[in-house]
Amino acid sequence: MEEKTNQFLGEEHISKLMQKYALPCIISLLVGALYNIVDQIFIANASYLGSYGNAANTVVFPLTVIALAIAVMIGDGCCAFVSLCLGRKQPDIAKKSVGNSVVMVIACGLVLCAIYLIFSNQIIAMFGGTVNEETLRNSKEYFFYITLGIPFYMFGQALNPIIRADGSPRFAMASTLAGAVINIIFDPIFIFTFRWGMMGAAAATVLGQIVTAALAIWYIMHMKLVKPANSDFKMDSGICRKTLILGVTSFLSQISLVAAMAAINNMIRKYGALDPIFGRKQYAQIPMAVVGIVMKFFQIVISIVVGMAAGCIPIVGFNMGAGKGKRVRELFTKLLIAEATVGALALIIVELLPQQLINIFGAANENACYTDFAIRAFRIYLCMIIFACVNKACFIFLQAMGKAVSSTVLSMIREIVFGVGFALLLPAFFGLDGVLYSMPLSDILTFIIAVYLITGTYKELNKKTPESA
Repeated sequence: MEEKTNQFLGEEHISKLMQKYALPCIISLLVGALYNIVDQIFIANASYLGSYGNAANTVVFPLTVIALAIAVMIGDGCCAFVSLCLGRKQPDIAKKSVGNSVVMVIACGLVLCAIYLIFSNQIIAMFGGTVNEETLRNSKEYFFYITLGIPFYMFGQALNPIIRADGSPRFAMASTLAGAVINIIFDPIFIFTFRWGMMGAAAATVLGQIVTAALAIWYIMHMKLVKPANSDFKMDSGICRKTLILGVTSFLSQISLVAAMAAINNMIRKYGALDPIFGRKQYAQIPMAVVGIVMKFFQIVISIVVGMAAGCIPIVGFNMGAGKGKRVRELFTKLLIAEATVGALALIIVELLPQQLINIFGAANENACYTDFAIRAFRIYLCMIIFACVNKACFIFLQAMGKAVSSTVLSMIREIVFGVGFALLLPAFFGLDGVLYSMPLSDILTFIIAVYLITGTYKELNKKTPESA
C-alpha cells in the first residue's frame, strides 16, 4: 500500500512536486515564525511596553530557538529517514522511526521545560537580559510563561515534518496555521484590552501552540502511509541513532544560530554601553530591540527559503533511495534558482524600504535614534541576504540526500566559526556597527564554500545510473 501511494514521488513532474510539498511547508514555517513576530509587533505598539518589551522579546527568542533546534532534529531527521525507507520499500522501519520520534520529542520537551524553570535567572542573563532593570523585568515575565508552553511547541514543530513525510503537507500547514490564528486573535486582547503585558503575549502564544500540538496528536492516530503500531513506540537505539543523525544538521543550524545570537546580544550590551547615545540608561535597550526586529524580518525570509528546501526532503529522500539521480539533480537546480530569487526580492525590500519595515514595529513610539539605527541595521546586516538564502538551501538539500557530514560541517562553519567569531571580533574595530558587519561577511565566506559543495554534488549526481525522468 505504501509503495502504490508514494510512487508518484519518483514519477510526477518535479515542478508539480515542488509546488505540492514546498508551498505548504513554506506556509507552515512562515506561520510558525509569526508566533514570535506577531508578539513583537503587538508588544512594540503597546505604549506601556515599547522598546523595553521588544528587547525582552529579543532576549527570550534564542531560548525558543533551542527548543526548536531539538524539535526539528527529531522531526526533520524522522522525515528524511521515513522518506528514504519508503523509497527503499521498508515501511516497517519507517513506522518504528515515527513511533520512536514521538517518544523522544515528548521526553525532550519535558526535560527542557524543567531546565529552563530551574535556571531561568542565569539563562536570561546569558542572553543579555540585564541590559537595564525594565528589560530584565519584562524578560523574566515573558520567559516564565513561554517556558510553560515549551513541550507543546516542541511536539507540534517535530510532528510537522513527520506529517509531511506521511504525504499530508496540507494538514501540516493547517495545524500550524490554526495555532497562529489563535495567537493573533488573543495577542491584542491580552495585551491591549486586559493589559497583561508580556504575560499576555506569552499566554496567547502558548494557547496557539497547544492547538497545534492537539492537531498533531490527532493526526498521529490517523496516519495514512506510516501508521505506527503500539510496538513501534518502544525505543530502539539503532533507529533513534539513524533518525537523529539525519536530523543533526537541522539541529546544528538552529543551535548554532543561538550561539551567534548570544554573542551578538552580549556584544550589543558591551559596545552599546560605550556608545555616546546608547550608553545612556534610558536608551540602552534600543540596539538590542532593533537587532531583534531585523532578525525577525530575516526569519520571515529564511522561513520561505527553508520551507522550499525542507518541503523537498521527502522528494529528495524517495528519489535518492530509489536511485533516481537525474530527478534529484533537476530538483536541486530549480531549488537553487528559486532560493536566489527570494533572496534578491528580500534585498530590494531591506535596501529600499527599511523605514516602512521599522514602522511596523512601533517606530512611531520611539525617538529618532531608534529609527536611524534601525535603518542602518537593516541595510548593513542583510546586504548579503541572497547568499544567505542559497547557503540555507545547500545545508538542507545535502541533508536530504543523506550527506549529514557535509551539511553539518558547512552549517557549523557558517554559524559558529563565522557567525560567532565575527560577532566577537568585528565590534572591537567598528563598535556597534561591527555587530552588523558580522552577518554579511559570514554569508560571503560561507557561499564560497557552498559553491564548492554544490559543484561536487552535481558531479556526483551526473555519475548516477541514468534513468528516465
